[in-house]
Amino acid sequence: MTRAETKERNRRALLDAAFQVVSRDGYRARLEEIAERADLTTGAVYSLFGSKNGLVVALVADYLRPYYEEIEQVVPAGLDLLEAVDAFARHYRRSSDAPDALSRLSLQITLLDMALHDPELGSQLAASVRAQENHLIALFTGRRHNGGVVSSHQAQRLTTALRALFVGLSQGVPFGLAPGADEQYFADTARALASNVSLIDHDPNAS
Repeated sequence: MTRAETKERNRRALLDAAFQVVSRDGYRARLEEIAERADLTTGAVYSLFGSKNGLVVALVADYLRPYYEEIEQVVPAGLDLLEAVDAFARHYRRSSDAPDALSRLSLQITLLDMALHDPELGSQLAASVRAQENHLIALFTGRRHNGGVVSSHQAQRLTTALRALFVGLSQGVPFGLAPGADEQYFADTARALASNVSLIDHDPNAS
């Protein structure tokens, strides 16, 4: 293997090990155990990620990247805003039934707990999530809606609202706390948000 291939292999091994340990132990996760599971030393963590927090932030980016890439595939260009939001909502609901849904939910809750115990890590995690959400903002920007097109500012406001809606609903689905929240329900509630004029059309910087 080349040096670059070895580095990527080690990086992948540490991310996979971190997913297992962090999902289980949260802020109590031990760097030593993560390195041991990856068959590496803690020195490799510092070399590749700089710190334990750096590893956790990289874990979040690694976890979210394919998710947003999938969304770009299921929400093609040419759809207007409501059609795009509908397709996004249905995809999000289907992901709640995926085999790894509970593992992903466990990681989400664990990361929130870690952020509460470590404000610096919380700030880094928030920045990582926002960077990934820029893909979704770009996906909605420029879509046709109510005779006009959606601005980047408007797409950002919509993305924030949809994230809050879907995170809340999807956390309730596995535990039966969101009765009736099927694919159609996700689509209907998302369309209702996108249709809200005050959400989509208000821009404090507009002239």
